[in-house]
Amino acid sequence: MGGIDPEDGLEKAIKFFERAEEVAATDNFDYAIEMYLEGLRRMPDALEDGHIPLRRIALIRQGKGGKKPSVVDKMKHHGGKTPLEKMLNAEYLLAKDPDHLPYAEAMLKACVAGGYGRTADWIAQLIFDANRASEKPSLATYLLLKDSYKSLEMFSKAVEACRCAVELKSDDDELADELRDLTAQMTLKKGKYGQKGDFRQSILDRKKQEMLHTQENLVKSAEFRQKAVEAARAQLQANPNSPANILKLAEALFELQIDQAEQEAFVILGDAFAKTADFVFKRREGELRIKKLRQEVRKAKAAAQADAENEDLKKKLADTIEDFTQAELEHYRLCVQNYPTDLRMKYEYGVRLLLNKEYDKAIPLFQEAQRDPQCKMAALDKTGLCFFLKGWFADAIDIFSRALGTCGDQDSDIAKELRYNLARSYEENKQPEKALEVYRKLAQVDYNYKDVSRRVEKLRKTE
Repeated sequence: MGGIDPEDGLEKAIKFFERAEEVAATDNFDYAIEMYLEGLRRMPDALEDGHIPLRRIALIRQGKGGKKPSVVDKMKHHGGKTPLEKMLNAEYLLAKDPDHLPYAEAMLKACVAGGYGRTADWIAQLIFDANRASEKPSLATYLLLKDSYKSLEMFSKAVEACRCAVELKSDDDELADELRDLTAQMTLKKGKYGQKGDFRQSILDRKKQEMLHTQENLVKSAEFRQKAVEAARAQLQANPNSPANILKLAEALFELQIDQAEQEAFVILGDAFAKTADFVFKRREGELRIKKLRQEVRKAKAAAQADAENEDLKKKLADTIEDFTQAELEHYRLCVQNYPTDLRMKYEYGVRLLLNKEYDKAIPLFQEAQRDPQCKMAALDKTGLCFFLKGWFADAIDIFSRALGTCGDQDSDIAKELRYNLARSYEENKQPEKALEVYRKLAQVDYNYKDVSRRVEKLRKTE
């Protein structure tokens, strides 16, 4: 059964990210920026592998005197037809001028419009911190943040942004009323969380975001990383029972990128989990192990490609990929087990089950994840994909059709994906006329989307 390949976009994105890292190591930052953006074009919400390292490269480039975008660059990368194009264009300009807040704001707007929730949350935090640190904070920026967080249903942050706006414009009664409304919505949403794990999750996410932003504003030399370890050790010695201090030391050790230090980080987190049974430590250990395994996959792949006839290297690559796949699968299984109301975790676990062809286990998780507004469309698409890959084509048609009917932007990337998958389902269900009709509509929006043009030609010949 061919046609839909859930790994296709991921595989291509990873290749671009790997190439970006390689050229960045030679200080070819402009080419690295282009490679990261090509990867993000295929995986728009790849935060850890795409947006964050691109931001780091941009800061290094800036520190080494990299030029800001030219007039031609600004004209070429202004706006875009789709949220994805707008996001990538804004991120290109931001990479060339990391301190220019309007580029970050344009990127945030595009992320919200495209439904790239994790990336939107990340770039919003950067904007928020920059605006608060400014000598003259912008009211318009706080209002943008308020509206963005509200769209993302992150009401605590929306309240914080609105409160900052009220402080700048205390005589605005409508703004004061909105602050009260947002506070009520925040209270209502918090009231829905009755499980201990949700509170812990929110605390962990906030701490991770704060640590991330602090680190991103520094170019991490080896000397800086070593000093960070020494400082973290001192903090932990002063307060050895602080979860934040334990996490900080483990992070700092892992950032040294030395095997012995990485193993110490794993031991610290493992001991903390054994002592406290707090899943915060187990989750971070899992995330770091996955990161290390991802690096090992890249090394094994490079070695296998350099010596294509070496069967031992091919086997090592296959074994490393298998270790990485199983580590991710187990990590997200534990996350779902410990954070049972976190719908995003259920979506992520479902994706790994899908890639492991465990469709019957993945489907209920995707169905639950549809209750999260930020995951809804992607979860619907993955639900339909599972039915397609099971050979239940009529059911897949129902799901893709329903998803398209509720998709707000019919020209968005997720709408294109849904339409393509719907057409493929019609094809496999022996309904070529309907498949052709859907392909034609997709081709009218994006002629170069996947193999749509070829499929249209093929189906027309069989009419």
